[in-house]
Amino acid sequence: MEKEEILFKREDGVGTILLNRPEKKNAFTLKMITQWIKTLEEWRPDPEVKVIIVTGAGDAFCSGADLAAAADREKQGPVEHKNVLWELIHRIPLSLEDIDKPVIAALNGVAVGAGLDMALMCDLRFAADTVRLSEGYIKAGLVPGDGGCYY
Repeated sequence: MEKEEILFKREDGVGTILLNRPEKKNAFTLKMITQWIKTLEEWRPDPEVKVIIVTGAGDAFCSGADLAAAADREKQGPVEHKNVLWELIHRIPLSLEDIDKPVIAALNGVAVGAGLDMALMCDLRFAADTVRLSEGYIKAGLVPGDGGCYY
């Protein structure tokens, strides 16, 4: 049985989203993003969900996109890459903006690049003493593309 890369739990008014790839510092895949969007869309009108918490398994919140898993997208041209951003990845912040419930990032470790951007998208952030934050894009000479500039 394949391990779930992202877990969702709804209990006592709290919806929890657990990024569940500790061996990859919870780097996200497009499959994870798709599941995350679907759950946010389900929880938005759900009166049983009063607050949403996003956190990571193990010793990391999220190290951003799993670049190894995205290696097959290397051959994409700029238009195809833009479409993945606009039609998939950017739907997370748009969904979060549409939710009228508090969304909390529980930072338990490293949050880098798009992982930090995702934490910034939340309404509140609580961080452990061991958290390290970085907009890794800067070291590569890139502009944060997942909401980092906006948030």
